[in-house]
Amino acid sequence: MKTPVRIGLALLGAFIQAMGLCNIHAFAEVTEGGVLGATLLIEHWLHVSPALSALVLNVLCYVIGWKTLGKGFLAYSALCGAAYSVFYALMEPFAPLWPGLVTSPLWSAVVGAVFIGVGAGLCVRVGGAPGGDDALAMAVSRLTKVDIQWVYLFTDALVLGLSVSYIPLGKLAYSLLTVVLSGQIIGWIQKIGAKGKEA
Repeated sequence: MKTPVRIGLALLGAFIQAMGLCNIHAFAEVTEGGVLGATLLIEHWLHVSPALSALVLNVLCYVIGWKTLGKGFLAYSALCGAAYSVFYALMEPFAPLWPGLVTSPLWSAVVGAVFIGVGAGLCVRVGGAPGGDDALAMAVSRLTKVDIQWVYLFTDALVLGLSVSYIPLGKLAYSLLTVVLSGQIIGWIQKIGAKGKEA
């Protein structure tokens, strides 16, 4: 895959991901795990925009994991993370674009998961981590030899557990649906991209 195509897909992935978080999850009280969920948690309790908190948390995670990820991975990850923050900041004044959608927890969970899964999946496919939790999970998995899906499950469960402080337990069931569904979509898109990476 040529560099301009990779950059284009990375930007598209960041845009799609920001669209889902800014217009659906932030208003429907359906959260994600990892850094994405943590930004919504921080926004609720500290009133700090995810445009800023996502950038800060992602940088911290990349600092922890950069030695195990390689320079090319970090370059595309930085592009995805910065683009996500910029897109989120640009969309924030106009959100939500679909006010009717965010009134349904089930549809918010499903549609939001598709946005997150496709957006993150495109970034992963081109060789970057759209969020710091992806970089951190890969680093922890490599260092501990624990399968990466279990690392993701632990971090997602931790964030969802903390989210009980502002999201009713009933709605957390929809958040769990989002986490599981988006993770499957990311994995599916990553496998499609893996064929091209062999070359």
